[in-house]
Amino acid sequence: MGYDKPAHPFITLIDINNIRDLSEYRDRQMIVGFYTITLKDGFNCKLKYGRQYYDFSEGSMMFTAPGQVITVEYKPSDTQGWMLCFHPDLIRKSQLNSRIKDYTFFSYDSSEALHLSEREEKTINNIVNTIKEEFNRNPDIYSEQLIVSNLEVLLNYARRFYGRQFITRTRVNKDVVSRFEALLTDYFESKSLVDNGLPKVKYLAKKMGYSTNYLSDLLKKETGRNTKEHIDFELIEKAKFLLLGTEKSVAQVAYMLGFEYPGHFSKFFKKKTGISPSEYRE
Repeated sequence: MGYDKPAHPFITLIDINNIRDLSEYRDRQMIVGFYTITLKDGFNCKLKYGRQYYDFSEGSMMFTAPGQVITVEYKPSDTQGWMLCFHPDLIRKSQLNSRIKDYTFFSYDSSEALHLSEREEKTINNIVNTIKEEFNRNPDIYSEQLIVSNLEVLLNYARRFYGRQFITRTRVNKDVVSRFEALLTDYFESKSLVDNGLPKVKYLAKKMGYSTNYLSDLLKKETGRNTKEHIDFELIEKAKFLLLGTEKSVAQVAYMLGFEYPGHFSKFFKKKTGISPSEYRE
């Protein structure tokens, strides 16, 4: 990228303005072994969320985790911002290491970026500047702890701001929920349930045009249930209908619902309702 070597072995902050022209690497894919948090600012563009486009001119943040495939894009001359990169070893011995999976936005698609207000962007930049000052100073016994602590504060603010974004886009989100519920209902009413078994979260997210984590978080905010919980709810409703509305045996109902073994269905049904399928029917 033509940038300076990192001052710290596990974390660095890159000024996007100082990255050289990457047009020769355009559309080339790579897999990186570290986390990245990127904020782009100061230019107009469009991002697509599901089936809708949104214009924005304030800052937008994107997050990637180790092992994800990244496609290099050409950097316009008016692009501004920064990219904070940190290696998993930075947080390996900290409590953040066990909590990092809770920050699900590291698995969102680039089209599901976090769009910041001016005040939110100022908050984020202040924290990042504190992190930068800390890893550029002479290290002492407190350095790594302070870096990780501020990094966790940054992630907590990002989670709060994503929560605000879900709320402010509630009209669009309700349309997503309606389309998702229709998709799930159609799946359960079609032959797909018998032929292919229960729908996978990844399958439904792909059909909706979202990443698995983003769709699940959106549904949780709007309905109180994530994608898996929606599948389970629809499955129980379908099971109740078949148990009360048909004369089919519990084993036949299990097979109709995509279960390979009736025992698995009975165990699942009792876990969700508190009684067995036979007891429910009685």
